[in-house]
Amino acid sequence: MRPALFALLCCLAAMTSAFAAPPDSSLTVRAVRVTSPLAVDGVLSEAVWQADNAATRFLQSDPHEGELATERTEVRVAYDDDALYVGARMHDSHPDSILARLVRRDASISADRLTVYVDPFHDRRSGYYFAVNAAGVLYDGTLFNDGWDDSSWDGVWEGKARRDAQGWTVEMRIPFSQLRYDRSPRQVWGINFSRNLPRRSNERDFLVYPPKKESGFVSRFPDLVGLDGLSPAGAIEALPYMTGKAEYLEHEAHDPFHDGSRYTPGVGGDLRMGVGSKLTLNATANPDFGQVEVDPAVVNLSDVESFFQEKRPFFVENSRVFSFGNEGANDYWGFNWPEPLFFYSRRIGRAPQGDAPDADYSDVPLATHILGAAKLTGKLSPSWNFGTLHALAAREWAKLDAGGVRSRAEVEPLTYYGVARGLKEFREARHGLGLMSSLVKRSFGDGGLADQLNDASLVAGLDGWHFLDRKKVWALSGWAAMSRVSGTPGRMVSLQRSSRHYFQRPDAGHVSVDSAATALTGFGARVWLNKQEGSVLFNSAVGFMDPRFDVNDIGFQVRSDIVNAHVGTGYRWTRTNRWRRWANVIGALFDSHDLDGNQISAGAYIGGQVEFANNYSWNTNVLATPQTVSNRRTRGGPLTLNPAAFQWGTEFDTDSKAKVFYFAEISVSRSESGSRGTGLYPGVELKPASNLSARVGPGWDHSIEDAQYVTTVTDPTSTTTFGSRYLFARLDQTTVSANLRLNWSFSPTLSLQTFIQPLISAGGYTDLKELARPRSYDFARYGANYDRATGMVDPDGPGPAPAFYVGNPDFNFRSLRGNAVLRWEYQPGSAFFLVWTQQRTDAETLGDLQFGHSLDRLVSAKANNIFLAKVTKYFTM
Repeated sequence: MRPALFALLCCLAAMTSAFAAPPDSSLTVRAVRVTSPLAVDGVLSEAVWQADNAATRFLQSDPHEGELATERTEVRVAYDDDALYVGARMHDSHPDSILARLVRRDASISADRLTVYVDPFHDRRSGYYFAVNAAGVLYDGTLFNDGWDDSSWDGVWEGKARRDAQGWTVEMRIPFSQLRYDRSPRQVWGINFSRNLPRRSNERDFLVYPPKKESGFVSRFPDLVGLDGLSPAGAIEALPYMTGKAEYLEHEAHDPFHDGSRYTPGVGGDLRMGVGSKLTLNATANPDFGQVEVDPAVVNLSDVESFFQEKRPFFVENSRVFSFGNEGANDYWGFNWPEPLFFYSRRIGRAPQGDAPDADYSDVPLATHILGAAKLTGKLSPSWNFGTLHALAAREWAKLDAGGVRSRAEVEPLTYYGVARGLKEFREARHGLGLMSSLVKRSFGDGGLADQLNDASLVAGLDGWHFLDRKKVWALSGWAAMSRVSGTPGRMVSLQRSSRHYFQRPDAGHVSVDSAATALTGFGARVWLNKQEGSVLFNSAVGFMDPRFDVNDIGFQVRSDIVNAHVGTGYRWTRTNRWRRWANVIGALFDSHDLDGNQISAGAYIGGQVEFANNYSWNTNVLATPQTVSNRRTRGGPLTLNPAAFQWGTEFDTDSKAKVFYFAEISVSRSESGSRGTGLYPGVELKPASNLSARVGPGWDHSIEDAQYVTTVTDPTSTTTFGSRYLFARLDQTTVSANLRLNWSFSPTLSLQTFIQPLISAGGYTDLKELARPRSYDFARYGANYDRATGMVDPDGPGPAPAFYVGNPDFNFRSLRGNAVLRWEYQPGSAFFLVWTQQRTDAETLGDLQFGHSLDRLVSAKANNIFLAKVTKYFTM
């Protein structure tokens, strides 16, 4: 270790004054056994809710850390053979001021809320949470890494709230079948409670609170005792469904495959059951996800795939089990590190990837049909976490009609997806070691897909953490992984030339395209050092991915061939004063090279955040980058220079619990090349009633890119740039969009959600030019040698270089996407959905926004409408 870095670490360690305290042994919560089930109605009329086992001594986490709660809270726990019960009385000196707001289950909103946290395995790192707000809305999720949470898990349980002259009350019934725990005649769990009082400066009270300058949450939980004689539930839960779908779609005249309407019934089902006392099996057959929200429209002119969040319930629920690489530490900084996502479940059931042959008419499936999927998650022991998922996606065919002759072509092969994840903790979670492996295997038919898609992809990796000191202040964590992708030589050539690799770069000294290769094997790794506690922040990391590393078949990866490192520090203020609740400031230096030694990015970053005493918040950041080298601008061509640049961004929010909530985001960028960009994203959320909210978020973005890639033209006479001409232009692009949401909740179990996104994006290309020489930012401008009317370019006028066609790349793209979802949970775990989805698109070769004209075209564009009815029924056996 270098002396300067060693001295810095010693200095930071000396400044550390606090460490994670063990749970207060004097605090113990006792559960009382009842002999008959309790009625869950929110009324604490049963005798057990008058017992002397109440937890009452709540302390503030916010706004005044460590002080007594401003209102009294009483929470009691009971149980029978089948379920855990919680009864809570939240006293309130001003009950008419209680914030009781109706939203859909798990939807975040500022409201009075009671949350119960349980750690059934008593591993002091993981668990579950269950919450009910004052309007009776349910929230649940899982806990992991001793301080993080995941709201994707949905259990089947009951909770009711009532308001009265003393405040409000909550009753919960949590079936043991929804939890996993050890077999033991005398159970000891971890438990904690929190209460939110938003009107009291967002007061949050805990039985045991997590100090802001320390790490650890689950590890602080008091013990829950008294749970004697429990037998882990082995219930089998089934959720069959039926759907009816009506599609009214735009189509061409005389299209033999589409007449404008299509009606499709569907059946399927999900299964959930305990496997032993510690594992849960989830399975789905013929799944349908028609009730999920549509993805937003984007205009992507880069060489990087757009990323969309997973929204399908089967894959979202408990997905945190399959995360890899970020365990142990409580914070991970990146700074231009393209962290790969090792499991991206949207690969399963994606749109078919194969190219259909040319035909007069075609019918290509919008998505690959998932025949079935199953996952097994839980713990092999209190210190062993485990998860595995397997899915089979169907072979898909495109129907073709050419001159009246019908045929079909394979556009997606039968594909198996599998992933397995394990994580072992040692010595009270001071150390951890995990492993992950995944496999994608395709079965090709007689078509040409073998040259378009990988035959198989295998990934294997290790991750883990180690606390460097007994107080768990310094955490060393990281991952290392290997990938192997195989296929035909033709497919491997395409993969090597893809935007993740660019092996064809003519001036690269460390990679080249191997036309005989049938496999690509690569490696990657990343290590972080993080300071977990105290006012002084510190985070550093170093990582690499070699040029052949590729996890994209089942993960999400934007690039390889990189070595990246950063070092950062900062300071945080956590004690509330007259004008602020908390604040922080951080700064970092970062640097990236490719494995040929080229510096591809570097910079200095500084940013800060503050939450004011009135619950307004503000953050801002500045990034400065020097001149570096780009190995991607030419899309596989020679290197160019990245001129020095500057970026600034800021966000501001008012009080989110107010009936009118404002927010805004501004971004500005400038480059020495003349490129620049400005983005403005204001918004407002209205809450005219406790069960109704409307959110309007318009957006305006204007950018000028001095050297936007257009195309590459092969020309042997262009010897300076290795036999090709790399064309660029000045792109002036304006995008206007909006995100519109209306949420109306009629009861805790009946809600209507709507989402609408109009988008218009126009880009005009001028100053067409070509790269003049490698490793520069010099261009030869075509000027009059480019005839925009014909789209032809004669690069050297009367010279020997042949003319070529470029066309007019100007664009004006319009999109309108939206859906409305009515959801009724008519019984716990059972739901009925009515869904309407509409999409409209329109495009012209027009570089100007022309807002009025564009809006008229968008409104008059033909719409694709899809209507769906879905009913699910929950059974337990």
